[in-house]
Amino acid sequence: MSNLFESNEILQKLPKHLKQFIKPQNYEDYSAIDQAVWRYVMRKNVDFLTDVAHKSYAEGLKQTGISVDSIPNMYGMNRILKDIGWAAVAVDGFIPPNAFMEFQAYNVLVIASDIRQLEHIEYTPAPDIIHEGAGHAPIIANPEYAEYLRRFGEIGCKAISSAKDYELYEAVRHLSIIKEAPNTLETDIVLAEKKVEDLQQNMGKPSEMALIRNLHWWTVEYGLIGTIENPKIYGAGLLSSIGESAWCMTDEVKKLPYSIEATYKNFDITKPQPQLFVTPDFAHLSLILEEFANTMSLRKGGLSGVNKLINSNALGTIELSTGLQISGVFTNVIEQNGQTIYIQTTKETALAYREKELVGHGAKNHQDGFGSPIGKLKGINLAIEDMSPRDLAAYNIYEEQNVSLEFEGGIKVSGEIITGKRNLQGKIILISFKNCTVTHNDTILFKPEWGNYDMAVGKDVVSAFSGPADLNSFDLITHKTSSQTIHIKKSEKQLALEALYQQVRDYRNGKNTTISRTKVLEQLIEKHPNDWLLAIELYELAFKGDEKKLCENILGHLLTVKQKRPEVGRLIDDGLGIINQKTIV
Repeated sequence: MSNLFESNEILQKLPKHLKQFIKPQNYEDYSAIDQAVWRYVMRKNVDFLTDVAHKSYAEGLKQTGISVDSIPNMYGMNRILKDIGWAAVAVDGFIPPNAFMEFQAYNVLVIASDIRQLEHIEYTPAPDIIHEGAGHAPIIANPEYAEYLRRFGEIGCKAISSAKDYELYEAVRHLSIIKEAPNTLETDIVLAEKKVEDLQQNMGKPSEMALIRNLHWWTVEYGLIGTIENPKIYGAGLLSSIGESAWCMTDEVKKLPYSIEATYKNFDITKPQPQLFVTPDFAHLSLILEEFANTMSLRKGGLSGVNKLINSNALGTIELSTGLQISGVFTNVIEQNGQTIYIQTTKETALAYREKELVGHGAKNHQDGFGSPIGKLKGINLAIEDMSPRDLAAYNIYEEQNVSLEFEGGIKVSGEIITGKRNLQGKIILISFKNCTVTHNDTILFKPEWGNYDMAVGKDVVSAFSGPADLNSFDLITHKTSSQTIHIKKSEKQLALEALYQQVRDYRNGKNTTISRTKVLEQLIEKHPNDWLLAIELYELAFKGDEKKLCENILGHLLTVKQKRPEVGRLIDDGLGIINQKTIV
């Protein structure tokens, strides 16, 4: 794994299960066309965004090592990012939302290292290095925003998903990949779009992850800041989209004050946004995040939290009032009057206290699941956890004593007490029995022949969240995607066009100034008549050198391209406009 990225003190703190998503950037795989796409978008963005982006943007480009002329190298970025306490890693497109947010909690930006095709230069549904590098990275140079991003990750990675969320994630990932891939059949795209649409319309009640992803979208990705009348851009999706960054400033896009209501506003990742939310400042983002966090099972716990974990069909954790944490796949809950009276997991389960696994209670010790009553004993106001050693002895809750404990919900635990475990405050958090029978009315929940019984102690479920309490309790290196980013073999014609782009790039960088740009133009017109971006690059050099004849020939070719391909006319005009203004970028 270590050969995938150049580590540093920030990346060294990443847990192993996050490192499974990291891939090498393979900088040498970027073609000269890719570099030209980056350069065009960045020149246009910097030219336009100087006036409409938050003031942190321009300064952040410098602080994070983002160059206008070259796709950022992750290793170079990390050497600069470490000065502001962050790092970056390369990944393959979309990764699961919980993992994406957990990276943020460790002050690590995940950057999809692929770059959009020239045909999708204005917008791509797939995450790419323009979106991540030129969109996300600059704004984290603002300390208030950087802390919001870190805190968002810390809270967001604990949000509970539904079983359908992951299915939707895979469908969106697949759609974004085939939309960006060359030569994808239109019928395949239509089928993938329909699958996403069908899933979106049948998600049921939105999960915590779905809701917090909405907040992420309307802030981190598509957020505006300032006043409704004069907002500035800070969202990465807008900062990296040369089409949408301009359109979002028009009256066509409704501007709404940012509030907790944004939680319930869904989005379509494949289309421009019809409305955007404006926060007065970055501190307000954190206030809304905390307001949402107060609605999460992470802070509320209870029966609803347990049910959310059951519906997620995924590894999760409940924390009891004693601080005991139970991590596993929850499959059943017995309730009474809206209260949890018994919880049950299946398969491997681990017990922890303060995110550290209890010795002797790892997943191997509870391979077949874990069940326990929750609540107070019947007829006794004092909860077990609040009992002093004298109280415990009075109720016969003592080593080597046979005891029958009946809880308020009707759960009965009968057996011989072996021992107990206490937390740092001295409260009993776990009692172990032998020869134990556990029942609820006429239903047997545990039999003596199943072995020793470990009973969790806690009168309430105070928290429920996604993932394990102790990351080391489970093998989390299990992620497999159903689709990989598509890289097709390049044709001879494509390779020849890339070679022309490389010649022009080498000329600009001073690597080879003997290249005849007139001959490059002739080959472009003859063999690649529909390409427009290389002609823009040639025109820039000719314009700077005051080569009027070459400028005239290039403009003539571009006029022909505009007539044949009117859809790229605005892109051509914008590229020429930046050059003719002699804008310094």
